[in-house]
Amino acid sequence: MQMRHLGQTGIQVSRLCLGAMSFGAVGDTDAEQCRTIIDAALDGGINFVDTADVYSAGQSEEIVGTALQGRRDKIILATKFFNPMSRDRNHRGASRRWIIQACEDSLRRLKTDYIDLYQVHRQDEYTDLDETLGALSDLVRDGKVRMVGTSTFAAETIVEAQWTAERRGHIRFRCEQPPYSIFVRGAERDVFPTCLRYGMGAIVWSPLNGGWLTGKYRADTAMASDSRFARVGRGTWTADGPGADTKHELLTRLDSVAADAGLDLITLSLAFTLAHPAVTSTIIGPRTLAQLESQLPSAQVHLDDAILDRIDEIVAPGETISRADVAFEPQAIRRKDLRRLPVGAP
Repeated sequence: MQMRHLGQTGIQVSRLCLGAMSFGAVGDTDAEQCRTIIDAALDGGINFVDTADVYSAGQSEEIVGTALQGRRDKIILATKFFNPMSRDRNHRGASRRWIIQACEDSLRRLKTDYIDLYQVHRQDEYTDLDETLGALSDLVRDGKVRMVGTSTFAAETIVEAQWTAERRGHIRFRCEQPPYSIFVRGAERDVFPTCLRYGMGAIVWSPLNGGWLTGKYRADTAMASDSRFARVGRGTWTADGPGADTKHELLTRLDSVAADAGLDLITLSLAFTLAHPAVTSTIIGPRTLAQLESQLPSAQVHLDDAILDRIDEIVAPGETISRADVAFEPQAIRRKDLRRLPVGAP
């Protein structure tokens, strides 16, 4: 397994990162089966594991924490906070109050004294970045967190966070975790250039676009009952969701590219993400051992310019096929009350 430096931190991580979203109620509740996948991933050379407090309401962290006992010091362990963990309105977000509590909760579930990489899972439009960075800096200085990062942040907010850290004397974000795949290339427009400019690593998620690029979903094929679309079935994870017709059409063309390269679609798709110079590591999220085994070989595949040029002809650089896959939108785009003045306002 090849290694790359995570931005300018000096830490080396595997080109593939084991994502743990499928460990727990959302995927597999059998902790022993999950441990088998973790063991196989580590045996395959992966030294980087990514989870989040919200994955199966903490079950994922608990499974990962138990599985890593006795070898914790050999693993770069990442988790995230931000999403609601209860109905309490303050058990979410990126406030100091919640960050401190969320970190303690994650440390307990992960059965560890420190988190290597603690990430803000989503951009918090209601909290000052100074507040968030101040709390994260205290966690680093207390030894509970080694470094901090973001996930699915807008490029302009990444820049603002770098400036805030410099001016206020805070620890700065060392990496960003954007969605990136052949079907979701928006990060190429601004996030990747921003990461390179500030010496930040990029750890990309959903490289198979939620399952679309596994080749399992075809317009003329019945959906398997245990597939992600059948189990989750929301947003872009539906066979007839936004952009589905276009994706079905493009899959046929990508099949030809993969065949000419002597690869299956999964390997082509994962290798595509690893080909971008800004990408440090690609997160894979296998639910079964067979899925893991089908994805590990991609770390050793190098796509030549001819193959990458053909992919560019199918999906242009910087393009995202479906609006449902857009990484971040301000809440005012989704809520009309935030873009209209109240009656009687001056």
